[in-house]
Amino acid sequence: TKKKTYRRSIECLSKPASFKCFICVADPEWASYTLGVFVCLSCSGLHRNIAQISKVKSIVLDPWSSSEVEFMDSVGNNTAKAKYEQIVPAFYYKPTHRDCMLLREQWIRAKYERKEFMCVEKQEPYSAGYREGFLWKRGRDNGQYLSRKFILSEREGVLKYFNKHDAREPKAIMKINTVNATFQPTKIGTANGLQITYLKDNSTRNIFVYHEDGKEMVDWFNAIRAARFHYLQVAFPGASIADLSPKLTRNYIKEGYMEKTGPKHTEGFKKRWFTMDDRRLMYFKDPMDAYARGEVFIGSKENSYSVLPGLPPNIQGYHWQFGITIVTPDRKFLFTCETEGDQQDWIAALQSVIDRPMLPQEYAVEAYFKRKP
Repeated sequence: TKKKTYRRSIECLSKPASFKCFICVADPEWASYTLGVFVCLSCSGLHRNIAQISKVKSIVLDPWSSSEVEFMDSVGNNTAKAKYEQIVPAFYYKPTHRDCMLLREQWIRAKYERKEFMCVEKQEPYSAGYREGFLWKRGRDNGQYLSRKFILSEREGVLKYFNKHDAREPKAIMKINTVNATFQPTKIGTANGLQITYLKDNSTRNIFVYHEDGKEMVDWFNAIRAARFHYLQVAFPGASIADLSPKLTRNYIKEGYMEKTGPKHTEGFKKRWFTMDDRRLMYFKDPMDAYARGEVFIGSKENSYSVLPGLPPNIQGYHWQFGITIVTPDRKFLFTCETEGDQQDWIAALQSVIDRPMLPQEYAVEAYFKRKP
């Protein structure tokens, strides 16, 4: 009977409907025998955090009773999805295996522990169109985190924060049409760290925030996505949900250190932190700086943009050996990377943007960059 039960559990696992972990693309080797879902090793650890609801076992290493196998057989991932994901809002971020632990854990908690997608009322914190609360915000100049009141208002189309709790006027007003939010646990140094950016005079401004409560932070993130979604629905009335979803928030294409030289190519190369945000390649003295020291617009190959390995001849003053040349219609930008792997990764990231045809609104951004002194 043990062999029979084991065979049944393997047969049950190999059903196509159950074959992939809910979040990851990995093949599941674990299962929650109380929820009836198959998960990968990484997600099984997150399920253990809600042990009162989800109890997990290894499919191969742990013993299974015939009743447990029958339950798994009767539920499986597709049936569970139909139950626990009945009403996921179009703007709500569904994490993948590439996302940070916080997003993945809160998605699992939202589904199984709080049952947010079985009852619309439970979605109020991010669906109401208005949200206010206190977040720890990093000071622009001293790097200290201080409690700041934030208000998100879809009606006004803004996210704003106040320096004093009783202040009437906000310290900053961020228009929803330029706001982005991306979780940056490694850079910020806390699992719940969120980087919010917006455009101020067409230059990117960074704000770093966190909250001790993971749910609170993910609710802010999805509230920003909701506000962006409703703004874009008005701005692009004919666009489908599939068209708008990737535009709600974006992760950076690539970040990391490179060395750069100035426009004359005669200055010594300096180490800078680079962020590739869509078509903006920005560089900072420090990864946590509020403003970029400079921004380069990366257009498309049809518009005479290209990226090449190496540097032009006779260039001097660099320490790192692996060069990159970005060619734009106006000038060449020269960079060096510490390793060949870094160089290849940056070239691939830049090439992916250059290979993409420019959208009509991107020509206006390019024109602005050309006007910059």
